[in-house]
Parts: sequence; structure tokens; C-alpha cells
Amino acid sequence: MTDPIASYGRKFPGESAAICRLLRSEIRAAMPKATAKLWHAMPVWFIGKNPVVGYKVTAKHVNLLFWNGQSLHEPGLKAAGKFKAAQTQFSEVDGVDTKRLRRWLKQARTDVWDYAGLRGRRAGAA
Repeated sequence: MTDPIASYGRKFPGESAAICRLLRSEIRAAMPKATAKLWHAMPVWFIGKNPVVGYKVTAKHVNLLFWNGQSLHEPGLKAAGKFKAAQTQFSEVDGVDTKRLRRWLKQARTDVWDYAGLRGRRAGAA
């Protein structure tokens, strides 16, 4: 059986593929009980029904997104979107500070934002 997360990373050239491999490895190590799947065409790890972290390759870099990233209050993460998400970008595998990444991942897995609950409440309000 093919791992869709690994397959996602293999689609890209050079540095992007290397960054994907590193992120996948670090996320799996930090969140062994999280469920990984392709969601909106990008690898995302879920705790329960809540998305926690994911990444997406763009033409210039790899975006690493934390759904609860703004609540982490960490330098290097910039607000993204309407809710509590924050992200950072990598263009070279050597630019990934694994010590910092591991700290972010540890916080993200223990401070899970109830995104699934928010979606349910919004759907009920419609």
C-alpha cells in the first residue's frame, strides 16, 4: 500500500522534496498518534477530528501551517487566514531549524484548537 504523504513529497524536485521528507519525518516522530491524510490536496495531521499541522509545496517554497499556530505565540510563525492558523516557509532543507520545529510540534499537539467544533457550530448557524 502506498503512503499518500510520501507520494506527495516525491512529486516535487530537489529542495522541495527534501523539505517534505524532513517535515514528514519530524511530524510523525512528534505526533505518532495523529492521523495523516491528504486534505485539500496537502498532507495534514489530525488529532481526533481537528487538523493540527500540514504543509504545501508552492513554486517558491514549502509552507508549514499550524491550525492553532497563533496561540503558540512563537517567533517565526506568521498569522494566516481568518482563524487561529499561523505558518512559516522554507526554501532550503538546511533552513529548517529542527530544534524550533520540534518545539512548535510539541506545543501544537498539546494545545489543539477545536477547528472541528467551530465548523460544526458554523454549519448549524446557517
